[in-house]
Amino acid sequence: MDLFTEGDPIADARAPQGPIETRWDRRRFEAKLVNPANRRKLTVIVVGTGLAGGSAAATLAEQGYRVRSYCYQDSPRRAHSIAAQGGINAAKNYRNDGDSVHRLFYDTVKGGDFRSRESNVHRLAEVSVNIIDQCVAQGVPFAREYGGLLDTRSFGGAQVQRTFYARGQTGQQLLLGAYQALERQIGLGNVEMNARHEMLELIVVDGRARGIVVRDLVTGEITSEFADAVVLASGGYGNVFYLSTNAKGCNVTATWRAHRRGAYFANPCYTQIHPTCIPVSGDHQSKLTLMSESLRNDGRVWVPKAKGDDRRPKDIGEDERDYYLERIYPSFGNLVPRDIASRAAKNVCDAGRGVGPGGLGVYLDFADAIDRLGRKAIEAKYGNLFEMYERITGEDPYEVPMRIYPAVHYTMGGLWVDYDLQSTIPGLFVIGEANFSDHGANRLGASALMQGLADGYFVLPNTIANYLAAGPFERVDASHPEAVAARRDVEDRIRRLLAVDGDRTVDSFHRELGQIMWEHCGMERSEAGLRKAIDEIRALREEFWKRVRVPGDGDGLNQSLEKAGRVADFFELAELMCVDALHREESCGGHFRAEHQTPDGEAQRDDDRFAYVAAWEYTGGDEPAVLHKEDLKFEYVHPTQRSYK
Repeated sequence: MDLFTEGDPIADARAPQGPIETRWDRRRFEAKLVNPANRRKLTVIVVGTGLAGGSAAATLAEQGYRVRSYCYQDSPRRAHSIAAQGGINAAKNYRNDGDSVHRLFYDTVKGGDFRSRESNVHRLAEVSVNIIDQCVAQGVPFAREYGGLLDTRSFGGAQVQRTFYARGQTGQQLLLGAYQALERQIGLGNVEMNARHEMLELIVVDGRARGIVVRDLVTGEITSEFADAVVLASGGYGNVFYLSTNAKGCNVTATWRAHRRGAYFANPCYTQIHPTCIPVSGDHQSKLTLMSESLRNDGRVWVPKAKGDDRRPKDIGEDERDYYLERIYPSFGNLVPRDIASRAAKNVCDAGRGVGPGGLGVYLDFADAIDRLGRKAIEAKYGNLFEMYERITGEDPYEVPMRIYPAVHYTMGGLWVDYDLQSTIPGLFVIGEANFSDHGANRLGASALMQGLADGYFVLPNTIANYLAAGPFERVDASHPEAVAARRDVEDRIRRLLAVDGDRTVDSFHRELGQIMWEHCGMERSEAGLRKAIDEIRALREEFWKRVRVPGDGDGLNQSLEKAGRVADFFELAELMCVDALHREESCGGHFRAEHQTPDGEAQRDDDRFAYVAAWEYTGGDEPAVLHKEDLKFEYVHPTQRSYK
């Protein structure tokens, strides 16, 4: 089948040249500025209120722009960033253990399996040191050592301790800091906050992003909102798999609607499987629960050496245990990157040595740490995580090892953006997990919070000015033909969903789609499996539009209607993810093709053929997608076979 065509290459025209250490400073100096008096005349729409969106809206308003903020939650502080547990990376080197901006840059490029841009990653490492100061000034209660200095711990893919944390609630505390900054600007009248509003379409006028179409989730009212620029900070698309660690409401609609309007979607097949999640317990589940990667600082991962050994863990002696991460990767041990740890867990379970129901689990054991440090020390570090685990499983992790298994967690793919974080649609900026730019094929733990706050507090407020300096642009209102067409598309889509009146629930379709994706585009992919998945997705999508049942109407609160629209977009995204995974005939990071692995089972990249960003152009649905390649060049971290041994 003709799945895609290849178009012209794409390049990042905003990326500075010269020494990498000075590129960000030079870009900020070269970019145009907007004087404070003119900022009051400019309006920016920000979609999403997580770490990226909340910090961006607060900062832009602080600078003097008029900001209109939108989220589908009932409060900005309900954004999914609040669920992040383990920590945030920064190259502060408080431990004096050899860390530096360059080492964080190196670890991130290597951890992403050499599929990220050097310029973007170095900027992220530079900005990381400012984030901690910003958050401390806001009152974020980072953990501290006895003398009052900020404490740090290790995360996967690094041999230094650069991860700052607030117990097991780092995302919550960071989001509350950004939320307070946002609320300050709301109180001052600089930000108009619109909760319970979902973006359903992007308005593009004369080639520029000029607004969005939103639906009030309480009243059902559909309105068109306008601005001089639009910022998407709507998160990732992990819920395409149905079961993931994401909140149930997380979706791809905002970015997918922008993609359909002309924004390229980059590297959609790069999804991250987190190795430290509570295993699936049955078909009744609607989501999975993450246990923080920070637990791998003190917990040891193991399985029985013997196949089918179902004895209680305390009855299995030390000489009968396989601490397989420590055995295979002695340099990093239990703190190997997430893609490595996830595949290793899958391998031992596939070999029949998994534990728990169905053999889909491995042990995360704290017995040695409790003996060494004492229970009180472990409670101080991880107490809330242990409590959460016990509430969900009924097992006390102080007495028996946790059982964990990999699960979908994060998406490295997203809308393509240039160095300024602007998409292929002028005036549409994309930040945080919604863009593709910083993590390559695998994100290092504790770097999501770092990117979200870097983009929102420090990068976007500098780069968006270069675009807005040409404004204010010609006034647009709801009567403009493009605005009328965008609103009509939304209304037609809602009518079509309600008119099917079939016999299957939205959730039943979503669950089946997720099973297809997990089976064929999850931890391991193959040509045969991906081709089968594409056929099955197309057939299921066709059935969806014939049999889905959406009760109620569009004139008020209707959560089935909300879910139906999101799942319809997931169907289209899922096919593109499989096409992207099929065309990339190599293994790298979270993308593991069974046909492309080293003799010892590690990912085998093909740098000669695939050292590029795959940026996909939407062609209307009836025609194959168009692939545009952005070549990646490595001047400072030269690609080598990744090794954590």
